Amino acid sequence: MTTNNLVLAGTITRSRQFDSPAGIAHTVVMLEHKSQRYEAGMLRNVYCQIQVVLSGEHFNSVAKDLKAGVEIQVEGFINLQQSRNGQNRLVLHAENVELKT
Repeated sequence: MTTNNLVLAGTITRSRQFDSPAGIAHTVVMLEHKSQRYEAGMLRNVYCQIQVVLSGEHFNSVAKDLKAGVEIQVEGFINLQQSRNGQNRLVLHAENVELKT
């Protein structure tokens, strides 16, 4: 199975920008999502936080606007990332970002 696509909207809680040793621009944000959805006929509150990575020049024009408090919608793929302390987490790698505010 090769499908890996996620669309998620939320509010940025943290943001940082840096260039990799290869000179590739990266913006990393923490995205907080809150909503309500129906599941099994019942309304439930939904909440999650996920790290979003935006890599490459095509995000340069929007990167300066990606600050805490800004609402965005991100489309991309998820990948497992292992931290330095050995913990695994899912990270959303952006392919498209839309400002909502």
